[in-house]
Amino acid sequence: MNRPLLVVGAKGQLGRQLCDEASRHNNVVAAGREDLDITQAEAVRRLVGEALPRAIINCAAYTAVDKAESDSEAAHAINALGPEYLARAAAEYGIPLLHVSTDYVFDGGKSDAYREADPIAPLGVYGRTKEEGERRVRNTHSEHIILRTSWVYGPYGNNFLKTMLRLSRERDELRVVADQRGCPTATIDIARALLAAESAASSGRAKWGTYHFAGAGVTTWHGFAHEIVSAAARAGGRSVPVIPIATKDYPTPAKRPPNSELDSSRFVERFGYKSPPWQERTREVVEALLVPAEAR
Repeated sequence: MNRPLLVVGAKGQLGRQLCDEASRHNNVVAAGREDLDITQAEAVRRLVGEALPRAIINCAAYTAVDKAESDSEAAHAINALGPEYLARAAAEYGIPLLHVSTDYVFDGGKSDAYREADPIAPLGVYGRTKEEGERRVRNTHSEHIILRTSWVYGPYGNNFLKTMLRLSRERDELRVVADQRGCPTATIDIARALLAAESAASSGRAKWGTYHFAGAGVTTWHGFAHEIVSAAARAGGRSVPVIPIATKDYPTPAKRPPNSELDSSRFVERFGYKSPPWQERTREVVEALLVPAEAR
């Protein structure tokens, strides 16, 4: 019998995209929050023992970056303890674990792209809890792949691209931070990257460890917003000006890394999947959200 792939966090924006992609060729067990509370060790062990998947992919995370500053206990439970419980169960049953992490483990002070071996220095609760989750996975289960990604967007859930589309309908101009840079990454590419890594893991070809994977190319939040609005205008949406502002003009409870650029070359070399340019994917996602399928 073909053993299933267990997707944890299956109702989030990445989890839903991953289940869409994986179900085309795989038997998938999709575990959303109502199916599995990853902060409960015994519940994790029981589900993994019942499903006996060939691999576990953990997309579950506390991602409300600003709220985490005042809700650190919940962020710690989901981002740090949950991954350890999954790793513990995976190790017990001899199952590979793929775990999604973030650019927020870095402080953004580097002048060029971050590589996997660069020093960790998270700025806030979200980054600290995600870094601790990484560490707990490494210390608990040798057969793991940790995938750090950044600036995630796609057709599901709440994300920057969908927020910009909504605001461009509601406002006459958008004011967006222009002094933070990074690599916008579509959920479809993260999903395909995870499945490429999982295929290697399930066939005994995996090179365990920590990897970076992000969209190809670098921009600012302002540049990303401008591309979103431009793509929307071409698809029949409103064309509104996008005004660049500084981080200091848009204060938030949590500090953001000024540089979130990730070097994905190690992942591409070892697993063979590379994201297309972020502009291309952005246009595709905007079109998919705004233009009816029969008109495309």
